[in-house]
Order: sequence, then structure tokens, then C-alpha cells
Amino acid sequence: MRLVVDLNRCQGYAQCAFLAPDVFTMHGDEALMYDPQADDAQQENVRRAADACPVKAITLDYADLDGAEGKAGASRVD
Repeated sequence: MRLVVDLNRCQGYAQCAFLAPDVFTMHGDEALMYDPQADDAQQENVRRAADACPVKAITLDYADLDGAEGKAGASRVD
């Protein structure tokens, strides 16, 4: 799983950092840092974080390394 955060859309609500602290961290009041190649063990936490984002700034890509889609709806776009 690969994730992308639209940092122009992100408003620093930090719901992602609360739900997946091993992947998302806040630096200061508004600067978000994240691991775009989150560990598979974090997949459920990252999915919850994406669902909780009030501005839908988090996109998840479930495509595997060969380019085939791992799940239906490989990208999350709300």
C-alpha cells in the first residue's frame, strides 16, 4: 500500500496522526510528516485515518509492485 497526502488540502486537523501515529506525525501546529510506504501491519490504521480526514487529503493506492491492482477500487478518492 502506498499513500499520498495532498499537503495543499491538509488543514492540520491531525486525525490521521491520532489514528495512525506510526505513519503520520505532526510537527508544529500544521506541518504533517508521513511515511508514503506504510508497513502492511499499519494498513487498517491508515485506512481509518484516511476515512477520518475531514478534508479527504489522504489517497490510498493498493496496487502491488507489478502494477496489478491488489483490491477493487485501488485508489481512494473522495
